[in-house]
Amino acid sequence: MSRLDASLLTGLPPFSEMDRAAVTDMLASAKPQRHGKGAHIFREGEEAHSFFLLLDGYVRVVKLAPDGEQVIVRFIASGELLGIAKAIGRENYPANAVAAADCVLLAWPSKLWESIIAAHPGFATNTYAMVGGRLLDTQDKVVELATERVEQRVANAVLNLADRTGRKTDEGILIDFPISRQDISEMTGTTLYTVSRLLSGWEQAGWVKSSRQKVTLVKGHKLVTIASGHGDRSSSL
Repeated sequence: MSRLDASLLTGLPPFSEMDRAAVTDMLASAKPQRHGKGAHIFREGEEAHSFFLLLDGYVRVVKLAPDGEQVIVRFIASGELLGIAKAIGRENYPANAVAAADCVLLAWPSKLWESIIAAHPGFATNTYAMVGGRLLDTQDKVVELATERVEQRVANAVLNLADRTGRKTDEGILIDFPISRQDISEMTGTTLYTVSRLLSGWEQAGWVKSSRQKVTLVKGHKLVTIASGHGDRSSSL
């Protein structure tokens, strides 16, 4: 790992409170990995042998419901940690991690977790803060599923993806990784038919543009209105 400059990591959230020497020390025990789109980085229930930093690409975190249906819990973007089962006291991975695009990662053996957080308290602080943030996101999602109309949930999902991964283009804000309507349905607890109907309606209204695995926000403020529950419901049906 000596060829990877520690300065490339010091600006990332998990390492923001670490100096270059500390990051270099962590890199000494990391190994690079590459996973092609669609590959499993780890599987639900598998022994949590490693934890990871995503350097490039996007990862879907997927849970399997008792009936076998997939539920996308979140998307992991570049610069984020994943597979940190040890941070929540787990010996096994609680979900599947699937490459949503070609991915480059760094992997550390989970057996080093305790020694790493003891040696690098800044890394520990940032990591546990991230875990707390994700738990709050999960609670918010439970509330959304229980209280929001389906068009609100879909609008919120699209807006969140655009906020985290959006790239400005001539047409609007492009969600900058392959995202399918099936993915959105699995994120929002609704059917593929409903997501397709909503996106088609928003496209006809000129609010979004969508094609195979691409979504661009043209008039994002219209989706903000729908997500807030203040929009005209008939315009999204």
